[in-house]
Amino acid sequence: MFALMQGSRAESLHMVCDPQVGLKAVVAIHSTRMGPALGGCRFLAYPDEDSAIEDALQLARNMSYKAVLAGLPLGGGKAVIMRPPQLHDRSALFEAFGRFIETLAGRYITAVDSGTSSADMDSVARHTRNVTSTSEEDDPSLFTAMGVFAGIRTTALARLGSDNLEGLRVAIQGLGHVGFPLAERLHAAGADLLVSDLDSSKVQRAMEAFGAHPIACEALLSTPCDILAPCGLGRVLNGQSVPQLRCAAVAGAANNQLSSLQVADQLEGRGILYAPDYVINSGGLIDVALRHSGESLATITAHLSRIGLRLTEVYAHSQAEKRSPARIADALAERLLHVD
Repeated sequence: MFALMQGSRAESLHMVCDPQVGLKAVVAIHSTRMGPALGGCRFLAYPDEDSAIEDALQLARNMSYKAVLAGLPLGGGKAVIMRPPQLHDRSALFEAFGRFIETLAGRYITAVDSGTSSADMDSVARHTRNVTSTSEEDDPSLFTAMGVFAGIRTTALARLGSDNLEGLRVAIQGLGHVGFPLAERLHAAGADLLVSDLDSSKVQRAMEAFGAHPIACEALLSTPCDILAPCGLGRVLNGQSVPQLRCAAVAGAANNQLSSLQVADQLEGRGILYAPDYVINSGGLIDVALRHSGESLATITAHLSRIGLRLTEVYAHSQAEKRSPARIADALAERLLHVD
């Protein structure tokens, strides 16, 4: 466990177990150098405790990188709750989690993530103020989609020579809270959409709303397109999938898209431009963070423009140094986090 913490340079790792309500949770705090660690809470079925811990640590580090590259006065953290086989009282479980968050004395602020909802955050909020994404606030997913859309335009300009998306073939993997509103914006910009999702009703909805072309989940990665936008769960880019890709760039909303940095080098070697996930998908964090500190919608929307600017910076350094944008972004984030 300590080796994992040292590998991700995490400040602390916290675990809680409450058998009465079925709570088994991990909170990883990567950094509080810039401010309190903010990051979502996942509620998923994990095969074992080690998998949950590894997920929390990697996601927490990415949240630190995301916050510092977005210019936010925050650190990075992440919570994962191991979903029990049987859940008798969901509200009681999240209330217990809220009591645990309160013991961290403001070092970690939790939020919605995969498997959790604003109603869950309402339960957490009964016992701590260190929570956002409650039902009284707007859905941050819409701001994530806004940022990813801006990032796709920046990526198209860098790789294809124009940010005009008219007629561009964009393959979207996952039509959830981010993928669907992203599809909506891309359709409005004239992009030709290829879509896949495990839920066929979501694919049908995209077909009816946007004239999207349905692609089987197992075939999407090998389907020719200009830009691939992974918007589901992570690790979609790995040693097996990258050789199948037939795209010019990868720019999507999913967290932890790369199974390793070596995969980023594979993409670079194939001439596929990669938008580092924690840079392009930071719109939701920007919304959550600034709304939590009382900023206006106008301020939040204006701050989203930094996503494209940061991507442009990363791509420029990548081209100059002949290194993957993933390695450039990591190095830049580490430099900003540890500057004296």
